[in-house]
Amino acid sequence: MNTDVLLETRGPVGLVTLNRPKALNALDLGMIRALHPALEAWAKDSQVKAVVIRGAGGRAFCAGGDVRAVALSLGTPAPEGQEPLSRAFFLEEYRLNHLIHHYPKPYIALVDGISMGGGLGLSVHGSHRVVTERLVLAMPETAIGLFPDVGGGWFLPRFPGEAGTYLGLTGNRCNAADAMWLGYGTQHVTHDRLEAVVEALAAADWSTDEARQVATRVLNGFASEPEPSPLSAHADSIHRCFAKDSVEDILAALEAEGTPWAQETRATLGRMSPTSLKVTLRQLRLCRGRPYDEVVTVEYRLSQHVTARPDFREGIRAVLVDKDNKPTWNPPTPAGVRESDVEACFAPLGARDLVLS
Repeated sequence: MNTDVLLETRGPVGLVTLNRPKALNALDLGMIRALHPALEAWAKDSQVKAVVIRGAGGRAFCAGGDVRAVALSLGTPAPEGQEPLSRAFFLEEYRLNHLIHHYPKPYIALVDGISMGGGLGLSVHGSHRVVTERLVLAMPETAIGLFPDVGGGWFLPRFPGEAGTYLGLTGNRCNAADAMWLGYGTQHVTHDRLEAVVEALAAADWSTDEARQVATRVLNGFASEPEPSPLSAHADSIHRCFAKDSVEDILAALEAEGTPWAQETRATLGRMSPTSLKVTLRQLRLCRGRPYDEVVTVEYRLSQHVTARPDFREGIRAVLVDKDNKPTWNPPTPAGVRESDVEACFAPLGARDLVLS
């Protein structure tokens, strides 16, 4: 039994509690392997009408996938009969995201506190995302030499205008009001009412209507209006600057914009892995409008190629191991990133391709 994932039923509700609070509920392979069969079982159980997922500890829903463990495993032979962690982790995480994306029952994420990277994979694919005033939302992968995965190629282009491109490249953080404007949040509920939400879902009469309508009605009964979105105030500038199809053109547009926001954004991009920036921009343009099932295949290819590049290990070292936040990227500037290297990150994996439907 994996104590990092607590599973229970409260009447008609299957309740998941991510229980790794010291690690901000970061998702590791053991947690994925506990979650997947439980969700499959509840999907088939006629007594379970909806699933609720939340995080323990009060600080985070889920701060991301445990990519530190993946990076530290690189170069070390896997135990006999096992896949290397760099394969197994992404393979099983993406399969879990795919299950949630196509879940046949209401899947309700109570997103309270930090939700980054893999936390979005556990929430954005579900039918309902309840966000609280304590939300901190981000896809910060370009800062660690990675790319916005867990379906980022599918959901980021669906945010208003070029907000998804902006967030995917910069990794900037959003609050609950931003999340509602983006369409990530479906209801805004204050933190102190979350337990009452779970109780109300457990007490609801699920025979009165279609299950998703019942879930929506219960959640709307607790919803309140957030403050105006700070991110939306920059929507026009984001669209002007981030609609470009090259990183160099985005940087030039920000320079021409000339505002303090543009200067700060340009400086942020200057700290990210140049290779990750170019791979991410291509990912978002390539996957725009594609069905999620196709995006999964693209992102698994990226996961295998990008984690094998030196920027991934260097980014993990700088941000999560030594924590000096001074990565030495190779190459150090966007101009030094060859188009052939970007293209190579999208190359098919042959028999190891992940194809889901």
